[in-house]
Amino acid sequence: MLFYYFNVGLTYFVIGFATAVFYAFILRKPLLGKFWGALIVGLIGSFLGGLIDFLFADIIEYLSDFNSVNVIASLITAVVLVSIFSRVSAQK
Repeated sequence: MLFYYFNVGLTYFVIGFATAVFYAFILRKPLLGKFWGALIVGLIGSFLGGLIDFLFADIIEYLSDFNSVNVIASLITAVVLVSIFSRVSAQK
């Protein structure tokens, strides 16, 4: 059972990490804290997407499922939060 929770947490971490790498290194968006700020916001967004998936599971049950994680909800939330964070950071 512990391996199951580790797998779920690791999947959320990878989604948040990939979002941070995408914004910090590929898009080169101005971010407060550069990569580390994007990583923190990406991880929060990824786990928040998992929470949204848990709360609205009946509505989004037809979305994809990978390691018992709704990848689409997690990815969308992580991308939206890092996008907002990028826009707020650029307005110094």
